[in-house]
Formats: sequence, structure tokens, C-alpha cells
Amino acid sequence: MEHSESQFHRLFSASDEVSGERAPSSLKAKIYTALVRQQQQSGPLLGLNATEEAGHKLCSWEKLIQIMPLSESEKSMFHCHVCHARVLSEYFEDPPIHWNGCPYVKFRKA
Repeated sequence: MEHSESQFHRLFSASDEVSGERAPSSLKAKIYTALVRQQQQSGPLLGLNATEEAGHKLCSWEKLIQIMPLSESEKSMFHCHVCHARVLSEYFEDPPIHWNGCPYVKFRKA
């Protein structure tokens, strides 16, 4: 995912050079969700421990799941699928979410 993620951030963090406008955060959220779901089809995602060890922050929800007695396959799921932050971010430009480590929070800042 590292290659896709860095490519995604490079494409959506820069403003449009012609108009100076940025992609809407709701569009970034929808594209991110679609990319992660597509990646899931090719195999399991990294587990939460591996994600954190790779230098990525975990959100509050993921931290809770990380300490739960679950299997690695359960910890490798796309947990944002059931999170309200994803839903709010896909439909609102300034969603009322403020969790550290949440990728959807980052989209409205970039």
C-alpha cells in the first residue's frame, strides 16, 4: 500500500497549478475508500501492529482494536468501513471529527 498511499498523497495534496484550487476533501475521502477496498480484493491489508511499525499513526478506533484479543486477520480489516469518520468525510467538506491518526481528518487539512 505504501506506493499507492504516497502516490495518492502526492496527487491530492498539491493544489491545481492552473486555478490554485484543491480537490474537495469529500472527493479525497471517497477515492481513498475506493482504493483501500480495491486493495483488499488482492489480499489482506497490513495488520495494525505492522501499520504502526511502518510509521503510520493509528486512530483511536484502531488503537482500541489493536489491544482487543482478535486474530491478525481481524486486525487486518478495513476498520474505517464501519467508522462514522469515513461516512462524515465522504459527505461533508468539514466533518466534525478530530481524531489523531485518522486519514479522513487529514484530507480536510491538505
